[in-house]
Amino acid sequence: MVGTVEINHSSVNSNGSRHNSNGAEERLDELRRLLGKTDGDLLKIVGVGAGAWGSVFAALLQDAYGHLRDKVQIRIWRRPGRSVDRSTAEHLFEVINSREDVLRRLIRRCAYLKYVEARLGDRTLYADEILRDGFCLNMIDTPVCPLKVVTNLQEAVWDADIVVNGLPSTETREVFEDISRYWKERITVPIIISLAKGIEAALDPVPRIVTPTQMIKCATGIPIENILYLGGPNIASEIYNKEYANARICGAEKWRKPLATFLRQPHFIVWDNSDLVTHEVMGGLKNVYAIGAGMVAALTNESATSKSVYFAHCTSEMIFITHLLAEQPEKLAGPLLADTYVTLLKGRNAWYGQMLAKGELSPDMGDSIKGKGMIQGVSAVGAFYELLSQSSLSVLHPEEKRPVAPAELCPILKTLYKILIRRECPSQAILQALQDETMNDPRERIEIAQSQAFYRPSLLGQR
Repeated sequence: MVGTVEINHSSVNSNGSRHNSNGAEERLDELRRLLGKTDGDLLKIVGVGAGAWGSVFAALLQDAYGHLRDKVQIRIWRRPGRSVDRSTAEHLFEVINSREDVLRRLIRRCAYLKYVEARLGDRTLYADEILRDGFCLNMIDTPVCPLKVVTNLQEAVWDADIVVNGLPSTETREVFEDISRYWKERITVPIIISLAKGIEAALDPVPRIVTPTQMIKCATGIPIENILYLGGPNIASEIYNKEYANARICGAEKWRKPLATFLRQPHFIVWDNSDLVTHEVMGGLKNVYAIGAGMVAALTNESATSKSVYFAHCTSEMIFITHLLAEQPEKLAGPLLADTYVTLLKGRNAWYGQMLAKGELSPDMGDSIKGKGMIQGVSAVGAFYELLSQSSLSVLHPEEKRPVAPAELCPILKTLYKILIRRECPSQAILQALQDETMNDPRERIEIAQSQAFYRPSLLGQR
């Protein structure tokens, strides 16, 4: 048990620079106390998955707490064997030489020469190798601090106290099924924080959304009170560069409040909320419409007028869908719009939509893109459309006065499904949908959602 702590506001970290703790040791000691840690017993935190946000999240923890090596261990797992191609190695070399702090760090660690050799084509670098030096393959332009990388999943997770899920939703189930086999003999129950923003659709026995936290619970048997979701209007590279940001950690009160305190930093404010699944679903929903926003921006040469027309229609569809999913949808309006706004401004899903519209990518190339990682909005388009096409969820059509599936009142979602999933329309179809004279005023769609008994708790697996 930790007693009174004398706060040391300035300590020296592993590379010799001064570290401002800002009460970090107090926060760490409090979390250690709640987890029953004694002196000499490390609090072990591991990130699973090393995409941009997963890597930055681990780096934020390493920067904040890594100097307290006798109390906490922070590591990240990624699969081995992913090679860095020549063009990426050349770009990485340029990034290194443009940053004096990074250049000095690599020289001091005797690691610079391998980047010179890779640029010349004399050596192959690997993603796990460069991550140890602070470079994420999906975020080459933003070096982070060096990370402790583990490529063996069993070694990474078997005794971890906190596991951070940085995997795409499409990989979460499979990896956590593997993890569950390593946890069969565990006595203590770990805490899991999921960063994943994506969903799956399940149609039997009733149509419902399956989220990453639900996948984790099903795969591992971990009680839902020990599984949390963290999300917000965040761009990973900007957060690491200390742009001011907000996030919410959602889940049971037992862990969300102490974890919000533990994760909070001066530039990264973490609030907490009890509504786990709904916030998680909203994190997936905004990716759907971000792809369309990117298409519209590219097809109209960044026309502010066209983008605002799209924004009006897409937000009305999002509000419409939110009323189906949430008993109190008005509480989600602020977080959902904020997350949507930042994703439209700079997220990878909007970028993907732009590249499709410009012809630089095609849906046939898949949704895992070099240098960007998984484009979660693609699978989310399929999941939301398939769910909202079910006749059992029918609502009354405002003009025809007959029951229709909710997807019929979401023309943008329907068009994105035709472009990305059915692949029967070009990207230009998104503009045709916007210009369709039969499309209802966005206000009417919102009024429909507000005037009918819309809420379908079964969609989120609730009764």
